[in-house]
Amino acid sequence: MDGPLRIEPGERSADEILDELRAGRRILIGVEVAGGTHEVVLRYDGETYHCDTPTNLHRHTEEAEMRSCLYRMGYAAEE
Repeated sequence: MDGPLRIEPGERSADEILDELRAGRRILIGVEVAGGTHEVVLRYDGETYHCDTPTNLHRHTEEAEMRSCLYRMGYAAEE
């Protein structure tokens, strides 16, 4: 397995992000929050998708939920 993949918000499509997560790769995204850049970590443990933000941990059990989160949070490119 490769190391974490670092991307910018909107750099990859939701399909590309989900493919990387299902392959076991963690994805690191730098996001602007309160005037600073903070790291969000996306990961998949085989059952649950996780979005670790500086202030919260979001969990999604369905791929559709994760896809919606990727768009809502601006992590994935709009298609």
